[in-house]
Amino acid sequence: MLFSFSGRGKAEWIIAFLGNPGAKYASTRHNAGFMAADIFENRFGVKLLRAKFKALTELCTVGGKKVLAMKPQTFMNLSGEAVQPAAAFYKIPPERVIVVCDDIDLPPGRLRIRRSGSAGGHNGLKSIISRLGSEDFPRIKIGVGRPADREADVVNWVIGGVKNAEYELLEATADRAVSAVEEIIENGIDSAMNKYNG
Repeated sequence: MLFSFSGRGKAEWIIAFLGNPGAKYASTRHNAGFMAADIFENRFGVKLLRAKFKALTELCTVGGKKVLAMKPQTFMNLSGEAVQPAAAFYKIPPERVIVVCDDIDLPPGRLRIRRSGSAGGHNGLKSIISRLGSEDFPRIKIGVGRPADREADVVNWVIGGVKNAEYELLEATADRAVSAVEEIIENGIDSAMNKYNG
């Protein structure tokens, strides 16, 4: 169970939902993390509205743990500029910073949880790794797939809009990502990987 609590208190975890701010990017593949944030808000009745750490944030409780949920407003490539100051402020180690983002190397509909690893070409992860000085943070990757045309520009693909069946599939995967966040915090990353990977 998750519920909001007052802005006072010490967060024990960070959940960073990655995306690009602004209506232009609202329904794009690269904003799968923001889509998960919207589901997080709707499912548990919280609002990420408090502007802090270059992000929209809310302090709340997940699985009995106090967490800072955040949507960085820095644009994807500078996500670390939001995540690292928040982690430093609350003295949260990397292993309790959960990052939710898109992944072009996963087919649409797939979810993958990793406890650590390289950025894998994802600039949001690259920024967070650089600013935290560590690759050892859990990440939940939402598959968006690659364009069928191998010559197509990948940047245009990830910031391209999705609709209809593809949007519904992405939304369903983002919904599972929110469940995976809760599983990590309540029962540990091994349990979440066993339950949601594959």
